[in-house]
Amino acid sequence: MTPEDTMKLLVTLRSRGVTDARVLEAMEATDRAAFVSDTFTIRAYEDVPLPIASGQTVSQPSVVGRMTQALGVEPRDKVLEVGTGTGYQAAILSKLARRIYTVERHRALTRLAREVHAKLGLTNVTQITGDGSHGLPEQAPFDRILVTAAAEDPPGPLLAQLRIGGSMVVPVGVSDAMQMLIKVTRSDHGYDYDELGPVRFVPLVEGVEHD
Repeated sequence: MTPEDTMKLLVTLRSRGVTDARVLEAMEATDRAAFVSDTFTIRAYEDVPLPIASGQTVSQPSVVGRMTQALGVEPRDKVLEVGTGTGYQAAILSKLARRIYTVERHRALTRLAREVHAKLGLTNVTQITGDGSHGLPEQAPFDRILVTAAAEDPPGPLLAQLRIGGSMVVPVGVSDAMQMLIKVTRSDHGYDYDELGPVRFVPLVEGVEHD
């Protein structure tokens, strides 16, 4: 990433509502080009989603930034990400939290993310192939949960794996045209829901793909 690329990306992020200094620093230190194919390297610093393997996409940086900012990650947090893709979001989270567990239903993407993270020397990320809609109960509870695919409702198993005081950010909606980014905060009395704005994500699908 050249200084010009970095400056352009940071200006774009700030103009689209990403203002948290820690999040901006983490994104500045994470070269998005490492997470896309050579075909799309030239577009890695544009604020657009890009295709990756297994028919999936890597989200546009401003959406990644807004979701990360909303999550409010603290340095000692243990974070669950559902939907690894090629590992871009997890790499950013790795600079903000103590430990990241990221679950992906496509084995090919899990392998790819593991390779990229290893090349970047990220030692606090664990990549797992599995059904992310069920979370990772053996590692629960989590301080933060980030879901990068749209669910009809915030998944019950994921809500149950949030610690008291923890929060989850998840796109909710059944169609491409009608999705809302939701922040769920767990308290002693239940769950509080805040709408963060419209988004568009691939659907959260149950099961594992053996690709």
